Amino acid sequence: MSASRRRFTTEYKVEAAHRVIDSGRSIAEVARELNLHEVSLGNWVRDERRRIEATRGTELEPLSGAERSELLALRKQVADQEKDLLFLGKAAAYFAANPAKRNDSR
Repeated sequence: MSASRRRFTTEYKVEAAHRVIDSGRSIAEVARELNLHEVSLGNWVRDERRRIEATRGTELEPLSGAERSELLALRKQVADQEKDLLFLGKAAAYFAANPAKRNDSR
């Protein structure tokens, strides 16, 4: 019985490649950190570097390391705010369905 082959999204491959490209760390070091084969990560890094070169100077130029970090932080912030809004919506629905009883003994 063989182990099933792991599949990675394009976004994951690009992010993993940028861990090498943006940080200057070795492919081997990042591959160990992400539990990947060095050859796979090396291919992703090569492909991403080619894509960066192909788009340099065009409107399709990829994000810098700082822009990529900011984008990831903003995505996390949006996800957190969506969770908060979902909770607040549920709370509002609860209180709308169960209005507080008034005490008219003033």
